[in-house]
Order: sequence, then C-alpha cells, then structure tokens
Amino acid sequence: MIGMAEGPGLETYANHTNEAEAQAAGAAPEGASGDATLKRTILFVAVAAASAGLAFAVIRATLLKPPSDPTTERIQQLIDEANRLLKQLDDKKPD
Repeated sequence: MIGMAEGPGLETYANHTNEAEAQAAGAAPEGASGDATLKRTILFVAVAAASAGLAFAVIRATLLKPPSDPTTERIQQLIDEANRLLKQLDDKKPD
C-alpha cells in the first residue's frame, strides 16, 4: 500500500507542534497537567454546587410565600373571626 508507513510516519504535525510549543514555553511535565486537570475539575464541581445551592434557595424562598390574594386574605379573616366566635361560645357554655 502506498502512503502507509509504520512508526514515526503516523504522527501528525499538530502533535509535534504542540510538544515543541510546550517545551519552548517551559511547560511542566506530564504529572503537572494531571494536577491542573484535577484543579479544574474541582473548580467546576464547586461552581456547579454553588449554582445548585443558589437555585434551590431561590426556588424555596419563592415557594414558601403564597402569593398575596385579596380573596385568600378575606377568607383567612373570616376563619379567624369564626374561631374567635366559637371560642367565645365555649367560654360562655356552662360546664
């Protein structure tokens, strides 16, 4: 087969360029890139956790307060009034 070679012929120009640039820039050895990946992963998880916590807090705060509705307020006033009247009747009832 023409053009098929084994060994170093299979490496791409991009691989050589990236290695040469990394060495020229004084990049750290392979082990250090693992540390950078770990740090990025931890940072990503921390940001995701903070976002989830904030979203949970906002949703919980909005759902705890029922929307203010005049009808609901009036019904609650009537219930409170009825409870007050029932208590008065119980207090007046002889034992």
